[in-house]
Amino acid sequence: MKAFDRLAALCVLLLVSVLAAVNVLMLSERSEDDRVYNVEINRAVQQMNAGEEPDISSFEYVTGIYADDGSSSFYNSDSDYVIRKIGGTLYRIEYERIYERDKSAVIAVNVLLVALSAAVIGLLIYIRRSIVKPFNEISSYPQELSKGNLTIPLKEKSSKHFGKFVWGLDMLRQRLEKTREDELELAKKEKTMLLSLSHDIKTPLSAIKLSSQALSKGLYKDEQKRRETAMSISDKADEIERYLGQIISRAENEFLTYEIHMTQVYLSEVISKISDYYRDKLAVTGTQFSVEPFSDCLLSADPERLIEVIQNIIENAIKYGDGKRISVRVSEEESCRLITIENTGCTLPENELDDIFMSFRRGSNAGSRAGSGLGLYICRRLMHDMGGDVYAETEGGLMKVTVVCEKA
Repeated sequence: MKAFDRLAALCVLLLVSVLAAVNVLMLSERSEDDRVYNVEINRAVQQMNAGEEPDISSFEYVTGIYADDGSSSFYNSDSDYVIRKIGGTLYRIEYERIYERDKSAVIAVNVLLVALSAAVIGLLIYIRRSIVKPFNEISSYPQELSKGNLTIPLKEKSSKHFGKFVWGLDMLRQRLEKTREDELELAKKEKTMLLSLSHDIKTPLSAIKLSSQALSKGLYKDEQKRRETAMSISDKADEIERYLGQIISRAENEFLTYEIHMTQVYLSEVISKISDYYRDKLAVTGTQFSVEPFSDCLLSADPERLIEVIQNIIENAIKYGDGKRISVRVSEEESCRLITIENTGCTLPENELDDIFMSFRRGSNAGSRAGSGLGLYICRRLMHDMGGDVYAETEGGLMKVTVVCEKA
């Protein structure tokens, strides 16, 4: 805000300086004007002293020369004049200043400059009140969000310039707040689950411990009894394994949560957004990006989630490909549309194609590249929730990842 106020003050100062400079320039033209009509008056006097009759039409400023006739009207004239004595006779030499004829133009220039200055000042005031001040009030909001201050809703502003931006920030706040609530609820469920399963595991674990101690001390003399005890230990171990399987299964299903809003969306709308984003981005890196022609249709999906899936796959193509070519191809199969993202430079072994869709699994071609091993896992989860699928295949150094979408 202070920086804008300084800039506004500088603009006002500049306008005042321009206005003053223009008027100084016009005053200097007046001074020059004064010098010119004095020159003409002196020239007329010289001609009369030489006995010549001055030609009034040859003068620009001098408009008339009149001899004193003894009447009182000699000194009364509506025009500007000077009195000169020539050959013992007084003469009234009338003249006209050019700036007097251009006075209306001077006034018009000043009015125009003042109006322009007022318009600029008004615009600066409008920008300050409608843009700078509202933006200054919400500029600290992202910082508050980063600190975790999610409880205070963003005040709605009447400024039309930031309506969508403010709405988006408040949506982000609500999403972050809900995410935090979901995380707390998930943590609570996980803690409850672990406490419950740990309690359930204690029973078979205690039985295994007692049975193993009995066997180690030789308390069972009968071979059949020892065999039954060993089988009991095995059963209890299987029970513990089932509990561990529940823990792993719940952990895989609950560490990521999604919201899917199914609707109908045109395929061209999805592809257009992908193309618009990556065409310029990949042009900078020199990667050839192309979208093959396709026939449009309605898809049954969550548009934002579908775009997220395709973007995730293309980002993988950028990261693990050779940067030469990435293409998007659409094909039709029964009631589905297949969107295939293809990139050159594939070094992933074919036997790892299924593994890359598992959580926390990465292909052997990942090398030292940063990653969590969740990208394609999330893609498959999202597509399953939308009634579709995603799979990968390799062919002749090409990596092909295909997204299967249900037609509406």
